[in-house]
Amino acid sequence: MPRTIAIIGAGPSGLAAARALDKAGIAYVGFESAADVGGLWNIDNPRSTMYESAHLISSRTTTEFRELPMQSTADYPSHRELRKYFRAYSDRFDLGENFLFNTTVERLEPTDDGGWDVTSVTRGYVPRTKRFDGVILANGTLAHPSIPQFEGEFAGQIIHSSEYKKARIFAGKRVLVVGAGNSGCDIAVDAVHHANSIDLSVRRGYYFVPRYLFGKPADTLNQGRPLPAKIKQFIDTRVLKAFTGDPVKFGFPPADYKIYESHPIVNTLVLGHLGQGDLRVVPAPERFEGNTVHFTDGTEADYDLIVLATGYSLDYPFVDREHLNWSSLAPELYLNIFPPSFNGLYVMGMIEASGIGWQGRYEQAELLAAYLAAQDEAPRAAAHFRAQVEQPWPDLTGGYKYLALERMSYYVNKDAYRRAVRRAREALTRKARDIKEQS
Repeated sequence: MPRTIAIIGAGPSGLAAARALDKAGIAYVGFESAADVGGLWNIDNPRSTMYESAHLISSRTTTEFRELPMQSTADYPSHRELRKYFRAYSDRFDLGENFLFNTTVERLEPTDDGGWDVTSVTRGYVPRTKRFDGVILANGTLAHPSIPQFEGEFAGQIIHSSEYKKARIFAGKRVLVVGAGNSGCDIAVDAVHHANSIDLSVRRGYYFVPRYLFGKPADTLNQGRPLPAKIKQFIDTRVLKAFTGDPVKFGFPPADYKIYESHPIVNTLVLGHLGQGDLRVVPAPERFEGNTVHFTDGTEADYDLIVLATGYSLDYPFVDREHLNWSSLAPELYLNIFPPSFNGLYVMGMIEASGIGWQGRYEQAELLAAYLAAQDEAPRAAAHFRAQVEQPWPDLTGGYKYLALERMSYYVNKDAYRRAVRRAREALTRKARDIKEQS
């Protein structure tokens, strides 16, 4: 019988999976909880963590799908343009026709015959269960807020950055943003135009990358010619100091790691506002007392609103963790896609990397589609591919020693990762072709 695969999510990874499966002639049914495609870039999606001022932090040409260049003059398009782009991508290849929108997946359960029962509910209807031959989890990595716990109680308002949409929330308030990642810095920059005061709380130092170097988007330089990690770290550290200065002079603590061992901050506007005195850097909070926040260095300050820009935790709530080979921090998957058991579950988009773009996710989908096709057309080639999990897994770090943090647990170097995925796909398709020729 023809194989049918379920795809959960119609964001960039889900659309990439749908396109690759469609090209390979593999039937699929998609499930999307929102009314349209786009994932988190669809600000109307109830699960979206997007805010009004959000733009790409990687440039358009390094991010877009190769099959459909963005029709934009902006180097760093806004979420509004990106939402239109994903709609155009879906329409161009008729991907949305096989998606069930306003439909939430509630549960995945393995069946006795090696398939998966998918229980879903469409808004306004009762839940239903349908069997599929496999399931692709493409519901994203930035939807489940990570909420730290602090001693004491805060008398003002606390929100997570996932709840933030518009800057008017800051009007006339004393604001503390906890966390200086890309979202935290974006939100701090938004707040300085509305808040009475704005403080940015940090635990460690950061590297700040300007969006433009030498008049070009910074991530377009040296494309296709990756340097060894140590050389790139040596050069880029000095280039950044020349262009942006030393963040320590703006109040940040010294970084206790080398550049690219954690995700860099693509926002130098925050440094400008620090230099103008529009905001200040403060240590990590230790405890709350009324409107007062006590910091780890013994200082304190009063606030009306705290924004926790403290990131997200991986969450696949509809399936038991045992099926995803989950370690303490994240699923341990072959090439960040395949559980070692090859149980019919596959994960798309569980990669974070500077500059990997949506094309990198599409290359994931191409490998997955090649494997699914081989299962039917060249089972021995598929079995040979599965056997690779018994060998040492490819090094996806590119020589970088990433910080041992939850958000870095599925971080990869874009060049090392894309190279490993391409090699795996080429070896699989070559093996399948050779087997077909011999039969």
